[in-house]
Parts: sequence; structure tokens; C-alpha cells
Amino acid sequence: MSTVFTRIINGELPGRFVWKDETCVAFLSIGPLTEGHTLVVPRAEVDLWTDAEPELVSHLMTVAQAIGQVQVQAFNAHRAGLMVAGYEIPHLHVHVWPSNSLDDFDLDQVDNNPEPEDLDEAADRIRAGLRVAGHTEYVPED
Repeated sequence: MSTVFTRIINGELPGRFVWKDETCVAFLSIGPLTEGHTLVVPRAEVDLWTDAEPELVSHLMTVAQAIGQVQVQAFNAHRAGLMVAGYEIPHLHVHVWPSNSLDDFDLDQVDNNPEPEDLDEAADRIRAGLRVAGHTEYVPED
């Protein structure tokens, strides 16, 4: 059975994509820590990041870095947070979010009911920033 992330990647479930390439995708979290919280997910169903090929981990980090750089600017954040937790869904994913303090790393503070309009706006801001940063070929229309 495919994971919920595979179902999002395949279009069976909705997702607010900000990045798509042959190796991975990135879409907004439906339970964001902060506005713009994005998940970078490989297309391949790999559970543990420690089992992933080094090239895949490197690519995910490169994409996460590009997204984090945009998030800092787009959301006026001090830095971008990054985490690989892996307990929620058995499919490798990298959390990247705009952060202004260590409190932004508290998983008990996720917004489980974000406004759809807020998620749409955050996705638009990230997409626009990625285009300006020269990543247009990987940025979907929406």
C-alpha cells in the first residue's frame, strides 16, 4: 500500500506543491509549525533517511536549502528550521519552515486547522521566491 505522501505525489490527494523534479517534490504541511512550513519528499518510498542513498539525501538537502533561503526572505524570518523526524508517516520527508526562535521547533505547537487561504498565500509566496531565485523550472503553477 502506498503512503499518504505517494498519494499526494500521484495526485490522488491534494497538495500545495512548491517544487517538483524527477527525484522529489515539496508541498506545504497541512499541520504547519509556522506559516510556510514545507515538506520535501522523495518520489521513492523510502522510510528511514538512514536507509536512503547518499545522493538522494544530498538532493533533498539541496532542495530544502533552496526552499529555506526563500522562506527566510518571504516570511521575514531569522532562519529556516529543518528537521527529519519520520514518526508521522513511513516515508522520508524533510520539514523546512521559517523560524524566529527555538519555540518554533515545538511539534506540540502545530496548527492543525490552518485556513486554506493562508496555505494558498504561503505557497504562492514560496513559489514566487523560488522563481526569483532561479528555480523556475521546478516550480509548478500551483
